[in-house]
Amino acid sequence: MYSSRVFGGCRALMAAAKSTATKPSFTAAATGGTTPAAPKGILKVVPVSPALGEFLGGVPEASRTDAVKKIWVYIKANNLQNPADKRQIICDEKLKSIFDGKEKVGMLEIAKLLTPHFVKSA
Repeated sequence: MYSSRVFGGCRALMAAAKSTATKPSFTAAATGGTTPAAPKGILKVVPVSPALGEFLGGVPEASRTDAVKKIWVYIKANNLQNPADKRQIICDEKLKSIFDGKEKVGMLEIAKLLTPHFVKSA
């Protein structure tokens, strides 16, 4: 009732948005093309260090998001979170190889410790 007074009884503002079967790419729509844009930033696939590549299953390149996801899958599968403080990761030998040999790592440190493993591309 209140909304009709504010919007002057205009129901067009209250109508549900029409859904489309496929979502258009904003970049493709802006450029007039139909090809999706290449991933950028943390989604971009870049070469990784041999240590991280070995941890990820022998891959020579990966995106930051995929690497972090696979590390979390490994942590959860091997029950490496500290039971008293879930924000703390207790590193086994495999994690120590990519986390500079640290015994314990905070969950917010993971991204920072992975930075040297991603090779800068020009």
